[in-house]
Amino acid sequence: MTAAQRRVTLGRVAGVFGIKGWVKIVSNTRPADNLLKYPQWWLGAEDGYLATLVDAKAQVNGIIAQVTGRDGQPIADRDIAARLVGRDIAVDRSELPPAPAGSYYWADLLGCVVTSKEDEALGTVTAMMENGVQDVLVLTDGEGEAAKERLIPFVQGPIIVSVDIDAKRIVADWSPDY
Repeated sequence: MTAAQRRVTLGRVAGVFGIKGWVKIVSNTRPADNLLKYPQWWLGAEDGYLATLVDAKAQVNGIIAQVTGRDGQPIADRDIAARLVGRDIAVDRSELPPAPAGSYYWADLLGCVVTSKEDEALGTVTAMMENGVQDVLVLTDGEGEAAKERLIPFVQGPIIVSVDIDAKRIVADWSPDY
């Protein structure tokens, strides 16, 4: 799978809604209903399939949706919809619009090698998270029991000096001792 073909997780199926095959969705997009801009979703990882969004509604507490099953027909049964609970919702990376200048999709930061301004290795981005104030890079340095995890706020300017997505490299004003 090339970089342009890889899938980006944008949410997950969190539960069922009603008795007519609808599901509750947790969206990772900002705003949450941006997920509805994508008419087809990959549901699940290894055993996933391409589902079509039949209908959806943004509600105060999230999103509810009806999707097609593996047979291409709308799921209209609660028990069948329940089999989707816990599945990730992903789209092909190529479907996402270009990020605005100076902004990055979390998926594009994964796998980047992070170094200090002095070119000291800090680790590789293995995950991203939010702490309520800013996004945070989760770095792993080393392997196995010797692996160290490091968290670095993704604050461009004072902490993140440069990001080169093509080279998969991030430079941070950060010391390995932090």
